[in-house]
Amino acid sequence: MHPVIFQLGPFTLHAFGAMMALGFLVALLAMRRLARGGFGHLTDDHLSRLLVWLMAGGVLGARLAYVAEHWTSEFAANPGSIIRIDQGGLMFYGGVLGAVAAILLFARVYRRRPLEILDLCAAVLPLGHVFGRIGCFLNGCCHGIRCQGPGGVRFPAGSMPWRDQVSRGLIDASAATSEPVVPTQLIESAANLAVFAVLYAVARRHPRPGHVTALYLVLYAVVRFYTEMLRGDSRLLVGTLSIGQIVSLLLLVIGIGVLLALWIRPRRADPPAA
Repeated sequence: MHPVIFQLGPFTLHAFGAMMALGFLVALLAMRRLARGGFGHLTDDHLSRLLVWLMAGGVLGARLAYVAEHWTSEFAANPGSIIRIDQGGLMFYGGVLGAVAAILLFARVYRRRPLEILDLCAAVLPLGHVFGRIGCFLNGCCHGIRCQGPGGVRFPAGSMPWRDQVSRGLIDASAATSEPVVPTQLIESAANLAVFAVLYAVARRHPRPGHVTALYLVLYAVVRFYTEMLRGDSRLLVGTLSIGQIVSLLLLVIGIGVLLALWIRPRRADPPAA
């Protein structure tokens, strides 16, 4: 765990913020490569503008969703902590919803086809998420359940897993480390890399609009539902399911429905050449 990469005077480079920025940059390069290959039908100028919209909508949505699900007296007593995204505390699904809203507005303003833009973003989103989850691991957030087998990771005193286990009476406050926990962040990071490989290969074949987005919903919903089962951090539950699992089931149904509709509905014939 290395929540701080380095500190120079008043400037502190947090691992979570650095990984989030790196993930955004790598996803941008992959997106630009697809766009220059004709996927998404966006010029470099449109792509640059879109990235600003995505960053604003994604970060805003991710932070608001996290604060809503993890509302504590700390946020109420110190409202300024709500905007401290450099220290972690972003909810992925909230970021996706914020980004989708930004895409729909962008498409309306610049008269682009929203499905094509959604496909372009969905194809590279898992790649950015790979680095985001590494940032979570370095920061100690989104940690897993206790694990006695091989592969468990101990986090130092003061970390989120350590504080969580102390509050639950699982370890003493004098403990130097937490009990071993499942590295859910790294598991999800690896799974996202596999999802990206599939989506990128599909996108290069220029499928029908909506295909890549629907496939992403299906693949990531399965990944997220499983990794939520391994999470050990405190989250809002509805019955026995977390909010993340409920959203995953909803997106899985939507994704499968869209894929079936695309496969059943015949492709429109291209108009004859003039």
